Amino acid sequence: MSGNQVVNRPLISITNVIWSFDATTQQLLVLLLQRSEAPFQGTWGLPTTYLRADESADAASLRLVREKLGLRLPIGHTEQLATFTNPHRGPGDRELALTYMVYLPTMPKLVPGYGARAVDWFAICPDSKGYNLQGHHLTFTGLPETVPAATYYQDQAPFVTKNGLTADHTLILRTALIRVRNRLDYAPTILLVLGPQFTLKQARELYAIILRKPLSAIDNSNFRKTHVHLFNEIGLAHQQASGRPAKVYTLKTRS
Repeated sequence: MSGNQVVNRPLISITNVIWSFDATTQQLLVLLLQRSEAPFQGTWGLPTTYLRADESADAASLRLVREKLGLRLPIGHTEQLATFTNPHRGPGDRELALTYMVYLPTMPKLVPGYGARAVDWFAICPDSKGYNLQGHHLTFTGLPETVPAATYYQDQAPFVTKNGLTADHTLILRTALIRVRNRLDYAPTILLVLGPQFTLKQARELYAIILRKPLSAIDNSNFRKTHVHLFNEIGLAHQQASGRPAKVYTLKTRS
């Protein structure tokens, strides 16, 4: 290699898919930011930061939560998702994205930080083709599961609404949702968004969203038989109404 040759190294970013749950509306939520700077000014996307020279990707993912939400999370509430390296991820300098999923049992007050015009929770709204997003008086159409990633990168325009998600965040979010769904029967870490304990009904409500089914289609007795081995029973729920209180569970830690 010539001493004068310039090597264009891609940037390395950390992107978080931050999940939470609204117990009042029974909605699974994901956090989105509206960018305030070029080349993605005005578009909404997942929280992102650049990897620093003195930190690991895991540490950067947790730092991103601290900086954007003011929360210090234990390592068990974040996990690696995938790496996105396609040269056509978006305009500007080439950027590799190391992505993580983060599970928040509470929804902190949101304040737009540096580089953000707005920040809000968006509800996951499933339909027959995939998952859409609704929030901030906006609706974003999700990427259908029938569309291969290669086809998406050839031309992203048909798969996002006007001023749609930043770069390839539509694909990243679809990847996250499919990962969550595929793990429901053996490692349902998404249940961490319900808090330190939950009832089987609450778990079923979350499963129904991810499986794109009505709650009535997930029978309580069958669910108990097929999934209770994933949970630890810890007692009974506190309730003010009369009747038998529901049992409460925690998610078993994988060894």
